[in-house]
Amino acid sequence: MKLTFKIHAICDDKIGTGARIFGILADHGHSITSMEVQKHGKMTDVYMEILNIEEKKAKEEIITLLKSVEDVQAIRLIKTLPREEKEQQLQTVLDNVTNGIISINENSEVITINRVAKEFIPHERYENILGQQISQISFPDLTLLECLNGSSYENVKRDVITHNGRFHFFVTAKPIRNSSGRIIGAVEIMTDMKKIKELAQSVTQLRQITFSDIVGKSPAIRNAIAYAQQIASSDAVVSLRGASGTGKELFAQAIHAESRRGDSFVPVNCAAIPENLFESELFGYTEGAFTGANSKGKTGLFESAKDGTLFLDEISEIPLVCQAKLLRAIQDKSIRRVGDTKEIPISARIITATNRDLEKMVKENLFREDLYYRINVIPIFIPALKERREDIELLVEHILFKINSNLDRHHQTFADEAIQTLIQHDWNGNVRELINVVERASILSPTTQINNDHIFLGFDIHAGNKLQPHPAYSVDKVRSLPAATAEFEKTIISKTLKEHSSIRKAAKQLNIAHTTLLNKIKKYQIQIG
Repeated sequence: MKLTFKIHAICDDKIGTGARIFGILADHGHSITSMEVQKHGKMTDVYMEILNIEEKKAKEEIITLLKSVEDVQAIRLIKTLPREEKEQQLQTVLDNVTNGIISINENSEVITINRVAKEFIPHERYENILGQQISQISFPDLTLLECLNGSSYENVKRDVITHNGRFHFFVTAKPIRNSSGRIIGAVEIMTDMKKIKELAQSVTQLRQITFSDIVGKSPAIRNAIAYAQQIASSDAVVSLRGASGTGKELFAQAIHAESRRGDSFVPVNCAAIPENLFESELFGYTEGAFTGANSKGKTGLFESAKDGTLFLDEISEIPLVCQAKLLRAIQDKSIRRVGDTKEIPISARIITATNRDLEKMVKENLFREDLYYRINVIPIFIPALKERREDIELLVEHILFKINSNLDRHHQTFADEAIQTLIQHDWNGNVRELINVVERASILSPTTQINNDHIFLGFDIHAGNKLQPHPAYSVDKVRSLPAATAEFEKTIISKTLKEHSSIRKAAKQLNIAHTTLLNKIKKYQIQIG
């Protein structure tokens, strides 16, 4: 029976020590199968895996032999070599990532494979995967071999059926080069589409809005955020002022989150509440308070907010007769339900918002002066988008990411000239208008890069479509939606193939898999070349 021993020897750092160790072990029937040398100062650590050829030779004899070597200061048995420890640590890390990873050397032999990548391989091939040719382990796709010739690919869709089921994933692969640039292998990383979708959903799903969700780097928006953060923990009434679409409700939600109030954030669009229902909606009513009332009564919005935040949006639209009742509720911190005589204390934090000039409305007797001073304790002015143009590119990236994530599409980008078009626009509708323009452009663009042809600003949308229909799929000529769709797809594929030197590059531009494009070329009988 052949045995191996792993030994750590501490030696003086002198020339020839390694040769003497080799020689004395060989003379006594032992062979070193692996050796690592690490120098530190005047000493050298020598780690060895020694094969004991003769069964009767004991490890004690090997230790005695090594101790007899000149310059060897100490000997100890070890369980693993430093290289093995590093490999085990690396494998543990690789097995705990959610992506599949496989790498090969220049001879196409597998040198690294993790737990996720093994799911694509039949169980009977699991034994001794490392060192085998990738073609011999039944790996479902051998495109990685092309990287040994210098090719690479990124985020290519792949659909594979294995013994473990059907897999949909994106793959990225690149050659591995040494310090001189020579290709010595290749690595492929596989990302499950389901994992990408789950991650995107976790990022875009509804959750509590915080100040970190407000996108912008301009001094105007950063100053507004800093001021809002400073006053968030107070109980004072906040008045958010700014043009329509600047993000007043976003600020209100962020202030609520920063205030650490555990209860609800209750938004109220004051402009949408009819005058005759204003009091009952905000303060509630008792059983039988009026004709048509709920037989059990109703809790008002002030009560529903509890110790949270009541956000009164468009407060300037409240009729004068209702403003007096609102003033009393804010001032006395209590409300009285319609049809009741009992005062109910309230503790909700009040945040108001308007896009109107309240000072002018006070002068024109359209807004009560006493209510104005009651709600204007801490005014925060949110800048218009044209006052922070340096934020437009950041906002576009943020909006596009959310749109593409929701539609499960590859990430799009705006061309430089398209970004400049957006920056130069006046944005009377502010961020809300920008969101609409970006979403419309994202939907209209057939490729991952959005250009000026897909941007409609202001009233341009009524000025005629800049995207003129191709004669082959004119609305007047098609008889059915499937036929129009097929003709449009065929035209786009033909045009893209003419613009690129290879089918693979065309597939990347169209954001579809190489095999998918080949199938469509065959389906539509498109001539290449």
